[in-house]
Amino acid sequence: MSVQNITGLTLRELSAALSAKKVSSLEITGEYLKAIKKDLEHEKPVHPYINVFGDAALEAAKKADKRIAEGAHTPLTGIPIAIKDNMNIKGFPTTCASRILEGYKATYNAAVIDKLVTDNGMVVLGKTNMDEFAMGSSTETSYYGITRNPWDRDRIPGGSSGGSAAAVAGFLAPAALGSDTGGSIRQPACLCGVVGMKPTYGLVSRYGLVAFASSLDQIGPITRNVDDCAFLLSRMTGHDGRDSTSLDFPVNEYKVRPDIKGKRIGIPGEYFIEGMDPEVRKNVEDTCSRLEELGAKIVDISLPHSDYAVPAYYIVATAEASSNLERFDGVKYGLRAESGNLSDLYIKTRSTGFGAEVKRRIMLGTYVLSAGYYDAYYMKALKVRSLIREDFEKAFEKADYILGPTSPTPAFKIGEKMDDPIAMYLSDIYTISLNLAGLPGISVPSGMTKNSLPLGLQVAGKLLDEEGIMNIACAIESITKGRLAQRPAGTKETINEKGADHRS
Repeated sequence: MSVQNITGLTLRELSAALSAKKVSSLEITGEYLKAIKKDLEHEKPVHPYINVFGDAALEAAKKADKRIAEGAHTPLTGIPIAIKDNMNIKGFPTTCASRILEGYKATYNAAVIDKLVTDNGMVVLGKTNMDEFAMGSSTETSYYGITRNPWDRDRIPGGSSGGSAAAVAGFLAPAALGSDTGGSIRQPACLCGVVGMKPTYGLVSRYGLVAFASSLDQIGPITRNVDDCAFLLSRMTGHDGRDSTSLDFPVNEYKVRPDIKGKRIGIPGEYFIEGMDPEVRKNVEDTCSRLEELGAKIVDISLPHSDYAVPAYYIVATAEASSNLERFDGVKYGLRAESGNLSDLYIKTRSTGFGAEVKRRIMLGTYVLSAGYYDAYYMKALKVRSLIREDFEKAFEKADYILGPTSPTPAFKIGEKMDDPIAMYLSDIYTISLNLAGLPGISVPSGMTKNSLPLGLQVAGKLLDEEGIMNIACAIESITKGRLAQRPAGTKETINEKGADHRS
């Protein structure tokens, strides 16, 4: 196998090549590190990483090769991966893209790192850029600079897991992990033309994930195709006693197939809102027609409280964020401002350490939890959350799955919405409800705009029906490949030995 083909291989293909000893982990890791270095030399780099592990990644690759040679490997051993910078890796920086954690190094591994790296031997290429403390939809609030969309470097990659999505889309990692509080895996996956999944709440341990909103956060995979998503997710799940919300559910080996004959796919009327891009609407309609040709039944459903999802989310999420971020005070770790007394230390550290969007959300969260407004805002938001959950329960009586756009628009220009927080918040209008209800959802590439920007569709399912939604996504993937450009302009063309592009 020629080394020049490596960055185009899927996880499955890398696994097979490593097991057959056609390529080494050291070769694979080296090629990705070269690609990352080359990106940084570009006039407008994608810049998906905050920290690239370099020598540490190469050393890990050598250990993986030894493990493979001894026959002590798993299907993931030796495969590189990128990790969002809000997941702890012992001995390495965890910044959450915030100045307030500058210089902090994690003292323990997140549960997903134990599973994928310690147990399975994956090689971490580095920590990816994100919106500060996962608060944003564009990866523009990072203290460490913007990440660009590989399809158009003047546009955002989505957020908050924009670095992870851009790394996979730009062929700077074969797969990545993101976290999703209100759409932060699915929305950037959509805008970057890759696959991103938010599992059922509690299916993947949150231990070692720096919390934004604890009742909403979930870790999930970002990959180049649905099969790779299933391949990676199968090795991330399992009960964890260190996470009180972790589900005691049997670990599954997810297997996906595009056979959806007889499946009822619900289309919520409330998703066709003012502000939806016409090309997004047409993409939904065209895909529904194709799914019917495959034997699926398209049914109309209603999610009547969808209009209240965004305001309810931003009350619940900011309330939990104001509590979770209380610990960052300049005393325990990270940035410490010069001060004369303890009160002054708190004020100066948090004023200089947090960015504008994080401050905005902390203030809003503190406000809605205050004595005079707790019942008026926070309690009402919790009641709306229950109504949204009930909406889904009723919808699933008529439909097996729910389909809609992941984002109301394609990727927008860098800086376009930074001065309009409400417009930015509406970027997650289709994804937020699933976090409020704890349901699984996946975004799958479904087409391109006339300007060659990716479009994506979201498939939602019942609790713990990850395999089912991946089957629907696999069917979408099978019918839309002809409508997808092969890969972003400016990335090296990668052809396999038979001459076919590896990108799904």
